[in-house]
Amino acid sequence: MSHGTLADEIRRNLGELSPAERKVARVILAGYPSAGLETVASVAERAGVSGPTVLRFASRLGFGGFPEFQAALRSEMQEREASPLSLYEAAGVPPGDSDEGTLLARSGATFSTAVARTLAELPAHDLETTVTLLGDPKRRIVLRGGRFTHLLARYLGLHLMQMRDAVLLLPDRDVERTAALSGLDRRDVVVVFDYRRYEPDALALAQLAAERGGKVVVFTDTWLSPASAHADVVLPSRVSSTSPYDSLVPSLAVIETVVAHVLAALGPSAHDHLRRTEATARRIGLV
Repeated sequence: MSHGTLADEIRRNLGELSPAERKVARVILAGYPSAGLETVASVAERAGVSGPTVLRFASRLGFGGFPEFQAALRSEMQEREASPLSLYEAAGVPPGDSDEGTLLARSGATFSTAVARTLAELPAHDLETTVTLLGDPKRRIVLRGGRFTHLLARYLGLHLMQMRDAVLLLPDRDVERTAALSGLDRRDVVVVFDYRRYEPDALALAQLAAERGGKVVVFTDTWLSPASAHADVVLPSRVSSTSPYDSLVPSLAVIETVVAHVLAALGPSAHDHLRRTEATARRIGLV
């Protein structure tokens, strides 16, 4: 496996698979990851192919058989469900460095590698699609964050608010959030931030938006949020860190990249919007 998840590997190899093997791939991707844990006979029946085709599919990905493929998938699923506590208990106390320079060097290497790999692995088409959706003035942007990632949703949302109209950060309180979501329709772009341990409301929101005909953009980790199954665009990031907590530094780099491209795509209209917001802020004494 080169990098990323088994889902990434399957997508990269779609062009190399036979038509029957691609049917197997699509069945597994559509119900990823649980679909990959079904029996060979069940996967074959759902894909409308023979059992040997399912076995050949696993071999094409470099596995010795379907059980080996499933073992790798189970291992990946354990990583998906990891929490700061489980990571801490698995790794023990983070190493303490007596030399401050060593600590900084270790952090620098970890974060710079994670950012570089995240940006290198980011699908160009997905980035372009995200920019097109967020830069479309006819669409409303609705952003949802999680336990920690509400910071990322807010960061992206505040930038977009300076460039364009119709940007909404989902309210925290139940009645307000319900009111905001009841009006979702095909003109909306719902941006979901969801990283392990994944939150049920992220999946429910992505599914609701897709059912209403809207577009869904999911920022997630390399194990992929379940909300990705309903997404038009998925932007995964590495979460390597020097502590038991997943790092959001690479995700922030992706957001900064998106912001820069949306600003460029909007062009003069973004400039005009920035001038109006600046003038308004000065008028009411906020700057």
